[in-house]
Amino acid sequence: MPDQAGMSNPMVKSAVIGTILQLAMVVVGHYVPQVASLFPVVGTGIGGLAGLLNGLWSKGASMGAAAGGGAVAGGAGGFIGTLVSSLMGDVPMSTLAIGTGSTAVAGLVGGLLGKVLGGRSAS
Repeated sequence: MPDQAGMSNPMVKSAVIGTILQLAMVVVGHYVPQVASLFPVVGTGIGGLAGLLNGLWSKGASMGAAAGGGAVAGGAGGFIGTLVSSLMGDVPMSTLAIGTGSTAVAGLVGGLLGKVLGGRSAS
């Protein structure tokens, strides 16, 4: 039976969701060039969504913790998605840093936004 403690962690849950969405985008984009042309925008948006979820689910966390968790959640999915896309031959490996960095920044912003929208419990 899988460890349930990790899935109760908002950062882990949001990172898993973000990674699944990134991988879905990459696989669809591999076969649909119109989707592949949107990788930068959609991928960054998915990173922001992962951060937003982390911020919303981090009820007792500070703003800094929500932002940091959002950055990790967004960046993790972006890293894995970009790596898989590169291994599939759709993007050069040199985009790994840009894909990871942009999704981490979007996740940070999403984490802050999610914390504000979800209400602040700690400062």
